[in-house]
Amino acid sequence: MEGSPIKILIADDEPDIVEIISFHLEKAGYLVASAKDGSEAIEKAKQFQPDCIILDIMMPKRNGFEVCEYLRSNKEFDKTFIVLLTALNDEASHIKGLELGGDDFVNKPISPKVLVSRINALYRRIQPTSSEKKIIQIKDLVIDATQYKTTINGEVFVLAKKEFELLYLLAAQPGRVFLRNEILSQVWGNDVIVGDRTIDVHVRKIRVKLGIDLITTVKGVGYKFDY
Repeated sequence: MEGSPIKILIADDEPDIVEIISFHLEKAGYLVASAKDGSEAIEKAKQFQPDCIILDIMMPKRNGFEVCEYLRSNKEFDKTFIVLLTALNDEASHIKGLELGGDDFVNKPISPKVLVSRINALYRRIQPTSSEKKIIQIKDLVIDATQYKTTINGEVFVLAKKEFELLYLLAAQPGRVFLRNEILSQVWGNDVIVGDRTIDVHVRKIRVKLGIDLITTVKGVGYKFDY
């Protein structure tokens, strides 16, 4: 990886898991810090300012959901990618995590090598190339990929990373209907296993946060951007 190393915070109360994940991430060139419970995760996040946080759901003091919700309520973590690590494999837990601002879910047990490859894939996708259009402006809406910032009539709206990337994808080609599988591939990538409900949750959160409906649902097909 070029430039400054990407910083990753791992929060898990199982030392063996933290140790092996840290080893593989550091071997891949990431700068890693760790926390053993939810309260320490918040303090470490403030000190370390990570680019990505891997949060175990079942932690003492404050669980992963609580930590995720806290981080998303603070603007300093707007651009932080949050991965929720969990042994809870039910749909309700996944939806709750996404609603609270999580960007991805990884189910336990997981191969550390698979986790690293997914994070590698994530950062390959979000690095803009010189040929990409980095700023989209439609009427009074500005979507700035260089700063992950969305403004309407000068007012800044805070979106989580995946919410922003989904909005950016659709807004780059207004009126075009994107198939669900196409959205999953381009925003989450083929290395990440997520379901259709993931898209629905993110679209709903974009609508709520912006206060206007920019995204039209095409039933049984996908979504398109209309503004």
